[in-house]
Amino acid sequence: MQIASLENQTIAEFVLLGFYDTPELHFLFFIVFTVVYAFIVIGNMLIIVVVISSQRLHTPMYFFLANLSFLEILYTSTVVPKMLEGFLQEAAISVTGCLTQFFILGSLATAECFLLAVMAYDCFLAICYPLRYLLLMEPRWCMGLVVTAWLSGFMVDGLVVVLMAQLRFCGSNHMDCFYCDFMPLVVLTYSDPRVAQVTTFVLSVVFLTVPFGLILTSYAHIMVTLLRVPAEASRRKAFSRCSSHLAVVSTFYGTLMVLYIVPSAVHSQLLSKVFALFYTMVTPIFNPVIYTLRNEEVHQALQRLLQNKKKKWKHLVEERG
Repeated sequence: MQIASLENQTIAEFVLLGFYDTPELHFLFFIVFTVVYAFIVIGNMLIIVVVISSQRLHTPMYFFLANLSFLEILYTSTVVPKMLEGFLQEAAISVTGCLTQFFILGSLATAECFLLAVMAYDCFLAICYPLRYLLLMEPRWCMGLVVTAWLSGFMVDGLVVVLMAQLRFCGSNHMDCFYCDFMPLVVLTYSDPRVAQVTTFVLSVVFLTVPFGLILTSYAHIMVTLLRVPAEASRRKAFSRCSSHLAVVSTFYGTLMVLYIVPSAVHSQLLSKVFALFYTMVTPIFNPVIYTLRNEEVHQALQRLLQNKKKKWKHLVEERG
């Protein structure tokens, strides 16, 4: 397929430039990001398997954590394969494929905003209302919160993609990014993008700040409650549970707000790519690293799972022997 290069010729596909200005590092980047991607997928899959297989982890907190792990796998898998391709050869993507990637990535990012808010609410109930926690977080309510988080992401970003699909892309087809994002797409459009820009800005403000406000409110109540707890051990345990979530929230929301609410704060395209890497690759690493390494219940469940697998394998070998 011939790529358009004339101003009056409609673009058939985009070329993702990625980190084109550092070609000497492309092979190193390919190795590093491949290892990181494998770690993200395996680590988050392990969390899902451990939560499903361990009866002790069938609680609201780990139900939300398993959903977050699944979301992170999808989220990273939407971006990384095409980025890795760009390190080895020219990464071309059709206009339809680009809008599809933008839709999936944006929907998952929005869903994660709501899911992180749900996890903060769960932490708030567990610490502030421990005696009523299981009654308040019954299975149907937990399922409803998760379904709402997932659906809200796809509904909100569906509106943006419908507006973006109305735009006409002409001229240069080189996109200075390693995935299809809103601002790089707007730069390449020949149509008036103001409706899409205003809509995206309003939705970004609402669906970033509202969940973030709920998270801050939840943690404000948690801090007040913890200050009233006389036992230092109980206070430390509660803080350990919340600190993992706070680390993910601060990284994820911080980078998203810089890129989509105050993009003028990013003064170079390279810096913009670095921020994008934070919420596409760094945050998904936090899930298996922080929640697993610092969580004794997950440690014990993982050990039991490995021991059971070892016993089954040993029994199978003995039967065949």
